[in-house]
Formats: sequence, structure tokens, C-alpha cells
Amino acid sequence: MKSYFKSTHLLVTFILLPLFATSQKVSVLDDALNWAFNNIFIVATFLLIALVFGKLWGTMNDITEYHRKAFLIAKGIDPDAPEAKEVVLRESWISKLWTYAAGLVPKEKEQDLDLGHEYDGIRELDNSLPPWWLWLFYFTIAFSAVYLYYYTFTDKGPRQAEEYAMEMENAEIQKASFLKLQANTIDESNVEILKDAPLLAEGKAIFKANCAVCHGNEGQGTIGPNLTDNYWKHGGTINDIFKVVKYGVIEKGMIAWQTQLNPAAMQKVSSYITTLAGTSPPNPKAAEGELYDPSQSTVIEK
Repeated sequence: MKSYFKSTHLLVTFILLPLFATSQKVSVLDDALNWAFNNIFIVATFLLIALVFGKLWGTMNDITEYHRKAFLIAKGIDPDAPEAKEVVLRESWISKLWTYAAGLVPKEKEQDLDLGHEYDGIRELDNSLPPWWLWLFYFTIAFSAVYLYYYTFTDKGPRQAEEYAMEMENAEIQKASFLKLQANTIDESNVEILKDAPLLAEGKAIFKANCAVCHGNEGQGTIGPNLTDNYWKHGGTINDIFKVVKYGVIEKGMIAWQTQLNPAAMQKVSSYITTLAGTSPPNPKAAEGELYDPSQSTVIEK
């Protein structure tokens, strides 16, 4: 009965608790109880398995102990005597496997391996390599032959150049996903001016397609204000421009572009708008707003 409770306790400890911890990341008792209540059938199944296994384990121990006592009594040994604990019915299969794998030689047979050399009381024996080491070595030889055939003489395994191309393709996919994630975190508080020509070219294309109808193809202003001078109604920093593009100025007819452009696109077009300052387009619209002095503003360039 004692072994039954011990084995049940071990099963509960090493099966149920890891199940709670790994599958639900339980950190407090309430979470564990809630998970157990919501998954009562799983808990009941594992408890039933633990109880049945514990019962079988206890029964096997009782049977083993019964045969041990019967063996000792037949040999005239008191089962409760201290020396009875040293009597082993038979060697376990684990012990047999370890003896074979390690290539252990009984002490009584060591003289057969003695080479006749002795140094400081240490005798030299002609021991062979342990079987586990030899079988592992043989396995590596067989594996290398299969590996060589699979990757060299068949078309199933990719060559190194092919693996490199696949890794680079996968890296580009991961890079695109990362940049997309980063782009979606841009807002008016952390936006930076882009200086790369390809990105500014994309911003120009966005401006032509969406902004030119109100601000002119060259930013000279039509319905909307002139973007080529240094006068701004809502501030001239990249943060101010991005904010206006994002949220719009509804009372002036400027729509909010955040529903049509992603943050990266708004950053590109805002950066392009900053390049229009100081240009001289034909027929510019009169200045509006307040004079903006770029030298008095901290601008982050990227």
C-alpha cells in the first residue's frame, strides 16, 4: 500500500503538474483550478491513468516481494534478517544491458586480460573498446554513407548552393515581415525624415496620386496651401506634416489618409513634402500660416 501511494504521488507530480505548467503556463493556484475545471475530462483521464498505474505498480511490488521471501525461506534465510537484503533474485535487464554496453569484465576474469605490465601497483589489461562506442562508430559510418548517397547521387537532397538560395529567400521573407511590422509602428511621435532616393521617389508617386489634386503637381498649391514656401498652418516639422497627413484637417477639406495609406507610406510622402521647401514652381499660391525656421527645430534624419 505504501508503494502504491508513493507511485501515485510521483505520477501526479511528474504528469499533472507539468501538464498544467506547460500547456497553460499556470503561475497561480486560481489559474490552475480554472484550467482543471474547464478541462475536467482531461484531468479525470490522467488521474484515472495515474491511479491504475499506481495500483499495478503496487501489485507488482507485492508479487516481487512475495517471491523474494519464498526464495529466501527455501534457502533457509530469514527474510527479515539484514543479510537477506543483499540477496538478489536475478539481475535486472537494465543491469544486463549496461554490463554488455560497457563491456565490463568480471574481476575473476581479469587475469585473462593481464599483459604482465605493472606500474606503481597499476596493472595493464588488454581491454577492448566498449560495445556502445563501437556501435556508435559503426552508426556514424553507415549514416555518412546514406548521407553521401542521398545528397550527392540523388536529386532528393538539396545541394549546398540550393540550400543557400533557399535560406536567402527565407531570410528575405523574414526581413519583409520585420520591416512591415516596424513600418506599422511609425506614428507622429517617432517618425523620421527619409533621405534615400528610392524611398523619396515612392513618396513622390504617392503625392502625385493623392495630394497633387489639391496642392498641385509641384506642391505650388491650388485648393490646398503652397508646400514650397516656409509658411505652415500646422507646423513644418516632419512630425507636424505626418500628423496632418494622418489625421487630416476636416474643417478645411483635408481628409485623414490613415484609412488609405499605411504608416510607412505616410512617412514617405511626408518626407517628400519636406523636399519641396525652397523650390520655385510656376504660379505658386500666396503664403499662408506662420513662418517656420528649420534651424530652430530638431530634425531626425534617416
